[in-house]
Amino acid sequence: MSSGDLERGGGSTGKNRANSYSAGPYYVESTEKQWTSWLVPMFVVANVAVFVVVMYINNCPKNNLGFEGSCVAKFLGRFSFQPLKENPLFGPSSNTLEKLGALEWNKVVHGNQGWRLISCIWLHAGVIHLLVNMLSLVFIGIRLEQQFGFVHVGLIYLLSGFGGSILSSLFIQHNISVGASGALFGLLGAMLSELLTNWTIYTNKAAALITLVVIIAINLAIGILPHVDNFAHIGGFLTGFLLGFILLLRPQFGWVGRQQPHAAAHIKSKHKAYQYVFCVIAVVLLIAGFTVGLVMLFRGENGNDHCSWCHYLNCVPTSKWSCEN
Repeated sequence: MSSGDLERGGGSTGKNRANSYSAGPYYVESTEKQWTSWLVPMFVVANVAVFVVVMYINNCPKNNLGFEGSCVAKFLGRFSFQPLKENPLFGPSSNTLEKLGALEWNKVVHGNQGWRLISCIWLHAGVIHLLVNMLSLVFIGIRLEQQFGFVHVGLIYLLSGFGGSILSSLFIQHNISVGASGALFGLLGAMLSELLTNWTIYTNKAAALITLVVIIAINLAIGILPHVDNFAHIGGFLTGFLLGFILLLRPQFGWVGRQQPHAAAHIKSKHKAYQYVFCVIAVVLLIAGFTVGLVMLFRGENGNDHCSWCHYLNCVPTSKWSCEN
């Protein structure tokens, strides 16, 4: 969600759906409805449209004071970018982003602007930031929407972005934050929980799990670099992970009436007991997490006061960079 945010490779998980199941002498073929993906492309269009509006309002030629250099790509007129010293991602100024809805703790808590927890999801720091996030959204989101429909994927995307904003606000209180990264990590988290809760109907389980975990680990590791809001990543991932147990359940296919030796034996589609257990636990944890997070946020509490080491999850200082700002 920050100006240096990166997510990549989330669309390839190595999962192969089992298209058939065998039970004794019987061979059962599954037929699942494939949805047409339209919501994810609309999200992409909306993000691009918002960025165009932001650049129009930013109007670098008029508002740039010249302290950091001249505008980039001046031939674009008022859509030209801020000087690279100010914004190396080819985008607007931080003042413009803050004015248009970037996540800023003081305004959320003391300015009664809780809407920023949602608006920041639709803002991006620059063309590079936007391009990386939208490519990730296409690769991850379209496949999920085709399998589970626009309602489930839309809820996961929006609620994960909201969850990422809450955690980010609790731990990062002196910088602004923008981007769809929390929502994207929510989709990754949902993919992981979907694999776990529907474990019995997948082939190549171990390969799928290892591949997905490696992808998630790499993306979270990138978040410890400076200027990347890894708390938004973590908050979005945890939210999506829990939502996957709730919204992405698949029926487990099995035979009943095996005493019938003919082909007319009935197939019963059902859920396993462990799926219901995961679902109930996820609902409880999700409600508790949002409640505690929002109460702490609007009471003005700083998450770092309750976790002295958590700041290392967002940035690890080295000899090459500092995490002071």
